[in-house]
Amino acid sequence: MSPKISVIIPAYNEEESLPHVLNDLPRDRLHQIIVVDNRSTDRTAEVARENGATVVSERRRGYGRACLAGMAVLDDPDIVVFLDGDYSDYPEEIDLLLDPILKNEADFVVGSRMILKESRTTLLPQARYGNQLAVFLIRLFFSHSFTDLGPFRAIRYESLQEIGMRDKDFGWTVEMQIKAVQKGLRIQEVPVRYRMRIGVSKITGTVSGTFQAGTKIIYTIFKYLVT
Repeated sequence: MSPKISVIIPAYNEEESLPHVLNDLPRDRLHQIIVVDNRSTDRTAEVARENGATVVSERRRGYGRACLAGMAVLDDPDIVVFLDGDYSDYPEEIDLLLDPILKNEADFVVGSRMILKESRTTLLPQARYGNQLAVFLIRLFFSHSFTDLGPFRAIRYESLQEIGMRDKDFGWTVEMQIKAVQKGLRIQEVPVRYRMRIGVSKITGTVSGTFQAGTKIIYTIFKYLVT
């Protein structure tokens, strides 16, 4: 039997980019495509429905909350893929993340934007340097070498349940990576392409967003160091 693959796309005001994301996914191979509308003020929800996605509404703002809301409606998949709705990643590269899991070589795969030079240099400087600091601290305290906290990632559903995700906002990606290490999951990183997103980033595109995200990521690393 073919594996059941579900995709969760948290989205806030992504009406322009979402059609591109959804159209580039290999829909014939996917079990579910879930777009979580995180209190958008534009037509994000309508556009997602028009393009064949299941839409979940999460009125409480927060990246982690949106991901958790998507997880709440999963239909017993084998693998869950998380993907941003801004079209900065290349959805058609989903097989790069799925293959190590389907070959039983990994339980958790992170798409790294830091391996390919053209992708790394596309990241805004604050995002690039913030990633470098975060992965340095993970290597220092948890003895695992990541290169990125990239949001494009795939994980076995049973592994996702095992790690028990909790974070409600900017600490989501680093929480998943730290818990994957702590639980002894087989982890791989694969290089993925990256481009300038459509629209302005709600996090690294603003000074306040960058500060809040960076502070929460560092806090999350130290939180799991002492628990």
